[in-house]
Amino acid sequence: MTGWNASDIPDQSGRTAVVTGANSGIGYVTARELARRGARVVLACRSVERGTRALEELRSDVPSAEAEFRRLDLGDLSSVREFAASYDRDGHGEGLDLLINNAGVMALPYRQTADGFETQFGVNHLGHFALTGLLLPRLLRTPGARIVTVSSAVHVLANIDMGDLNSARSYGRWTAYARSKSANLLFVHELARRLAARGSGIVAAAAHPGYAETNLQAAAPKMEGRKIVERVMWLGNRVVAQPAATGALPTLYAATARGVRPDSFTGPRVLGWQGAPGKSWRAKWTLNDTAGERLWSASVGLTGVEYGALRR
Repeated sequence: MTGWNASDIPDQSGRTAVVTGANSGIGYVTARELARRGARVVLACRSVERGTRALEELRSDVPSAEAEFRRLDLGDLSSVREFAASYDRDGHGEGLDLLINNAGVMALPYRQTADGFETQFGVNHLGHFALTGLLLPRLLRTPGARIVTVSSAVHVLANIDMGDLNSARSYGRWTAYARSKSANLLFVHELARRLAARGSGIVAAAAHPGYAETNLQAAAPKMEGRKIVERVMWLGNRVVAQPAATGALPTLYAATARGVRPDSFTGPRVLGWQGAPGKSWRAKWTLNDTAGERLWSASVGLTGVEYGALRR
C-alpha cells in the first residue's frame, strides 16, 4: 500500500489518548499504534472482560506501552459521567491530548439505551456528545489537542430527522444507523465552529474506515440468532473487507498527521472503500450550520451536558 501509513505517525511521547471501543477492531488498532509511538492510552470499553483482555493483548504487542483500561458504557449516561469524574478524580495531569470517539453499534434491531434513547442514536452520537463535553475542560487546557469522531460512509443513506431523533414513529435499522453517523458528522461540524468562535486551537475532525473487518458487521445477526446472515457477514469480512489495521489509518491520520483541518473528514482513498487515508466526500447536510445548531441544542437537552465553555 502506498501513501500514509502507521509508520508515519509522529512521536506521541508525553501525550495521552482516550480511545472508546478500544477492545477490538479499529479501536484496538488505534490504541495499539498510538501506544507504539509513545502515547499513554486509556482503553475505554463497556465490557470489563473484553477490555481487560485487550489491555493484556496490547501490552503483549507493545511491551513498552503505558496503557490502562477504564470501563465506559456509552449507552448509559451515568456511566459516561462516572468515567469522566473518575478520570478527573484520579488525576492524570492537567490535560488530555487526544479523544478518539470510536465506539459504535451498527444496524441493530430496535433497542433502547439505559436512558431510553434508540440505541444507535444513543450510543453512536449522544454517548460521545456527552463524553466529549465532560472531558472538554481537559482538552481545552492542552495545546495541540484533537477530538476525532468516527463516522461512516454509510451516513449518505440518511439525514437526521429532527422530529424523530429516537426513531419513535418508525424504525429501520440501516436508516437509524445512517442517521447516527450523519449526527456524528454534524456534531463535528458544530463543535469545530464553536471551538473556532472561542479561539481554541483544538482540532475537531472526523474519519471513517471504509469497509474494514470488524465485529460490527456480525453483531446484529448474532444478537438475533440469524446464523446464515452472520455467516455471510463473516465471509464478506474475509473476502472483501480490508484489515482492521488498514481501516484504522484514517482515524490515526486525523488524530496525528500534520496539517489536519478542523471539520475535515478522512477516509480511504479508493472510492471511500479501501486504501491509504485521504479526504473523504460527505453529504451536504452534514455541513449545514442550522442543522448543526439544532442537533447541538437537542443533544444538550437529552444528555444534560451543556458545554459551558463553548456556550454561544
